[in-house]
Amino acid sequence: MSNKLGNKSRADKNTAKLGDFMCFAIYSTNLAYSRVYKPVLEQLGLTYPQYVTIICLWEEDGQTVKALSEKLFLEPSTMTPMLKRLEAMGYVSRERDSEDERSVLVSLTDAGRELREKAFDYREVTAKAAGLAPEEFRVLQKAIVNLRTNLMDAYRLNE
Repeated sequence: MSNKLGNKSRADKNTAKLGDFMCFAIYSTNLAYSRVYKPVLEQLGLTYPQYVTIICLWEEDGQTVKALSEKLFLEPSTMTPMLKRLEAMGYVSRERDSEDERSVLVSLTDAGRELREKAFDYREVTAKAAGLAPEEFRVLQKAIVNLRTNLMDAYRLNE
């Protein structure tokens, strides 16, 4: 009987638990972040992908659908319907690139630019929920970006 218990305790030590997986830590943190963001995004009338698209355009207006999809890690086929909805909401305009008619340029409208001020009002909600000091937040964000870059580089090497 003691032999079975001994084997069991060794097996337990060698069995990975869900909490031991980095991928689960990131996945579940993303879900938790989404729950905090949900009421903020509801106030703005946006989904999270729409919100980050608008942020990307605040940084650099007049981007192609391809450039946006690469920056946001979304497929162009996902971007197009989302951009159509943002256009219907009055936040962006889409037009063919005069230099390359295969490309569609996406630009913010005045309403899209005004949304920035409204969104800034909610920054404190998400920052406070994270419970991190500003320096801790910056360090963690840099580490996560570094992790994502390494994972994407490894993925591209194996494509």
